[in-house]
Amino acid sequence: MTRVLHVLDHSLPLHSGYTFRTRAILTAQAAIGLEVRGITGQRHLAEGPDCEQAEGLTFHRTRGSASGPPGLREWREINLLADAIVALAEDWRPDLLHAHSPALCGMAALLAGQRLGLPVVYEIRAFWEDAAVSNGTGSEGSIKYRLTRALENHVVKGAEQVVTICQGLKDDLVRRGVPPAKISLSPNGVDLAMFGAAAQPEPELASQLGLSDGPVIGFIGSFYDYEGLDDLIAAMPLLRQREPAAQLLLVGGGPMEEALHRQASASPAAAAIHFAGRVPHSEVERYYALIDVLAFPRKHSRLTDLVTPLKPLEAMAQGRLVAASDVGGHRELITDGVTGTLFTPDDPAACAAALADLLGNRQDWDNRRAAGRVHVATRHDWAANILRYQDVYQAALTASEFYRIPDVA
Repeated sequence: MTRVLHVLDHSLPLHSGYTFRTRAILTAQAAIGLEVRGITGQRHLAEGPDCEQAEGLTFHRTRGSASGPPGLREWREINLLADAIVALAEDWRPDLLHAHSPALCGMAALLAGQRLGLPVVYEIRAFWEDAAVSNGTGSEGSIKYRLTRALENHVVKGAEQVVTICQGLKDDLVRRGVPPAKISLSPNGVDLAMFGAAAQPEPELASQLGLSDGPVIGFIGSFYDYEGLDDLIAAMPLLRQREPAAQLLLVGGGPMEEALHRQASASPAAAAIHFAGRVPHSEVERYYALIDVLAFPRKHSRLTDLVTPLKPLEAMAQGRLVAASDVGGHRELITDGVTGTLFTPDDPAACAAALADLLGNRQDWDNRRAAGRVHVATRHDWAANILRYQDVYQAALTASEFYRIPDVA
């Protein structure tokens, strides 16, 4: 049985988009016959044992401390993780290392792979220098930005195979000179066996949240600036001019939470804007069931142009209508007028008009919902998408003059 060690920034039992994708990959790989484990670096901050079971998966932790000025501290993190990988490999003996961004994980995997004689697959979920810009923790063109980009390029060059979650990231790597044949796609997906049956609306939950009769626009996710939730709140008074009963439900939390609460309180549509706070992932289907249209008004940036989000796919899988800003990451997932509605980014008026048009065209809702569900089932179901890794692993093992991976499909 082929053994794959996944090298990760953080993992379950923490909950994030990052950990949910990891869970989907490892669970689906185990289901087709691979033996998988994960190992996290020092940025997994949750307390727990050195070897931890979470939702049927095994994760190992990196111990020790890394300190020092920026640059030196990160290099010490890399080496601690590389040492932990080598120590684990001496006992568990993986056949290859599958590192996931950020580049700190990729670099640790390269160092460990060289010492162990193992091939490395490097998976990029986003360019973290661009994510830092969009999160307000970095600036484009800064020394940190350039160093992070240079480290990413180094890891991509050293890995036997590279995986990205979308075409936008692949195209950017090709423009940097990476051979297209070295890069494979493993798009974001939904485990339809776990998340494919829509829940029924619960009137009691709707009442607790302050929702009344009328269409509900919703967002479920993290409240980062690049998500454009300020534009969505700004669109609500304009939307209610055409749809007076429209309401907004925001589920989640994050860095922009306090500012969004202030903005909503000052809005002429304040009474129609409701915050649910953070909810356990196991409960999220109950909130999807209350929402008619999931809105994703991401702002235009390098991050949102290059990276596809997961949440629109979850919304389609739950049979919800989807409206999203017309940025590159959304265009990879949504066909305007077929599986969803696209509107001009950074423009509350355009957002309001698109939502009003969608709410006023109820006769097409069933077709939209069905098309979205088919799109997820045919192109973004993890049960099928996981097979993409078979060719990637085969190529990595072959490139390193290892045995061929058995066909377990």
